[in-house]
Amino acid sequence: MSVGDNFQVRIQTEDFDLSTELARLRAANPKVGAIVNFVGTVRDLNEGASVAEMELEHYAGMTEQSILAIIEQARQRWPVFGALVIHRVGPLKPLEQIVLVAVTSAHRGEAFAACEYIIDFLKTEAPFWKKEQTPAGARWVDARVSDDVALKKWSIEP
Repeated sequence: MSVGDNFQVRIQTEDFDLSTELARLRAANPKVGAIVNFVGTVRDLNEGASVAEMELEHYAGMTEQSILAIIEQARQRWPVFGALVIHRVGPLKPLEQIVLVAVTSAHRGEAFAACEYIIDFLKTEAPFWKKEQTPAGARWVDARVSDDVALKKWSIEP
């Protein structure tokens, strides 16, 4: 789902190639002076328990719209040329990539801020559900207080 070619959201089961995605995002735009990205991966330990697998579910259509709204909020705050969010769903093993957030801008400050803003809101506002497989069985992952705290730096309440 996208708003123009440079602002895109993809929810997918397959992995992504970081180099390919960044090249696409900045392609043919000589104004881009900065590309900032964040890649989130599956950890093998969470809240003191080993994690063998994490399964992500989402609400198709609603999830993409929610993330596009977050990108639009970032666009209103910073002069960015493009933003890409790829979020994987389905079963994932430790070390596998979960999410890519990438932002292009003329300068690094705006790109860093917009990227951080998008990931902070993605963690709390996008409708994803995570279930981990641990030695004690499956468990749903609750929202973290630290994610809500991260939103406060943007002067917006969750």
